Amino acid sequence: MKKNNALPMILSVLALAVAIAALILVLTPAKQPETPGTDVQYVLYLGTNDKDTTEPVCTPDEAREKAIPILLKHFGGYTIQEANGGWIDGDKVYTEYTLVIYLSDTELDKVHAAADELISVFNQSSILIQSNRTATEFYSGK
Repeated sequence: MKKNNALPMILSVLALAVAIAALILVLTPAKQPETPGTDVQYVLYLGTNDKDTTEPVCTPDEAREKAIPILLKHFGGYTIQEANGGWIDGDKVYTEYTLVIYLSDTELDKVHAAADELISVFNQSSILIQSNRTATEFYSGK
């Protein structure tokens, strides 16, 4: 009598198909929810004390009035927060009104161009610029 070898062959092929399907499921990444695009947010810290005299060059209102046209010219938009900073040099304590400027959807060369102008207008030796990787989305509703 002949033995039937078809059944073990069918079971082997079926087991191989199940293993391949399991492997595909394990290696296929799960679909992630849609996320906003990656962007760099630039944060500028603009002090308002004169670099030579260490005295304020203007009032907080005047500082915003001077900065806003420059930001609009270079970026078309901006976000400003107010801050107060301080430091010690030798035995003397200094304080300074500071504009914190947030910029998104731009490039570093444009940030530098605006910073050059702000440094000149506010007579600063430098402006602190931070670059933060972030997710950016201009959401308009449903």
